[in-house]
Amino acid sequence: MDVKDKFVTALLDDISNNRLVLPTLPEVALKVRKVVNDPCVTADKLSKLIGTDAALSARLLQVANSVFFKGLNPVQNVHTAVVRLGMVCVRNVVTSLVMNQLYQAKKNASIRKELQALWIHGAKVAAISNILAKRYTPLNSDEAMLGGLVHDIGILPILSRAVDFPDIIGNKEVLDEVIAEMHPNIGKLILEGWHFPQELVDVAAEHENLQYNPGEQATYTDVVIIANLHSYLGKTDRPAVDWGAVQAFEKLSLTPEKSIAMLAEAQAEIMDIQRLLIS
Repeated sequence: MDVKDKFVTALLDDISNNRLVLPTLPEVALKVRKVVNDPCVTADKLSKLIGTDAALSARLLQVANSVFFKGLNPVQNVHTAVVRLGMVCVRNVVTSLVMNQLYQAKKNASIRKELQALWIHGAKVAAISNILAKRYTPLNSDEAMLGGLVHDIGILPILSRAVDFPDIIGNKEVLDEVIAEMHPNIGKLILEGWHFPQELVDVAAEHENLQYNPGEQATYTDVVIIANLHSYLGKTDRPAVDWGAVQAFEKLSLTPEKSIAMLAEAQAEIMDIQRLLIS
């Protein structure tokens, strides 16, 4: 059995025996998501919960005062930020902001570098997803952004487990093969464990499936598939893809050429969203 087979076998064994260490969403994000799902929740209750975390409060104010709300009066407190953004937006923004903790540096230098690159990639896909959903679908653009941010979440446990396999850590080609094969299913497990809605679980599970087509209506998965393709434009380390055969473009009433032109025009807005997520 070669080193790749040993690693894959170990991962599968961990999954089947419930030993694979899956990332957990920070407690404040879980509480916010639970509170927002309560139909009786008030902005006052939600702002008090967020106010228990000083760093998160500061970041939420930063979002509320960002370029997306230019022209409006500056927000000075969390309660006003919650009112300005709205409950669903706050839920997704909070989840996005605290997720950064999951990608913080580990002891292993190779893993640290991979995690940093993964977070930057996720932020780029999230930003593009937000724009695509806003302009070409009736979907919630904030939910699309969150879908873009979590689409590769299944890679985290693979990288963590790879630390125990020096031959895997030292062979990026083999590690990338394992990631490509296994991260969608592991991502599905993680988001199910976080009690995310099924449409976002599907994003993690199906974003690499370029023939994904469960129905006529555009889905968050369709949006993320296109955003993910765009995020790799100009890179030579990815296999060639015939964009014309990707079902998601038709679902958004887009052609590959039209999407490229639109996203080039929206580049400043995309960069603004990326900066908010990465900073």
